Amino acid sequence: MTHVVAEPCSGCKYTDCVVVCPVECFYEGDQMLYIHPEECIDCEACVPECPVEAIFHEDNLPEEWKSYMELNATKSESGECEVITEKKEPLCDE
Repeated sequence: MTHVVAEPCSGCKYTDCVVVCPVECFYEGDQMLYIHPEECIDCEACVPECPVEAIFHEDNLPEEWKSYMELNATKSESGECEVITEKKEPLCDE
């Protein structure tokens, strides 16, 4: 099981979640963050930290955002995104 970053993160990219992640499974893209599905330990520490409520357990991912499960896997595993472990300024304001 894993968690998935979905559409609410796109264009915002809050990084509050990465600071609490014990396994460093977040990857930074240009417009949003992604969770590596094989590195996520399903601890849920990141979920309450997201101010735009963009992180979902894969079993609770809204139907309209199911494609984000594959997007997270592709982006985090492709090598095009770097691991992110420190908080940065978001792209948008809450």
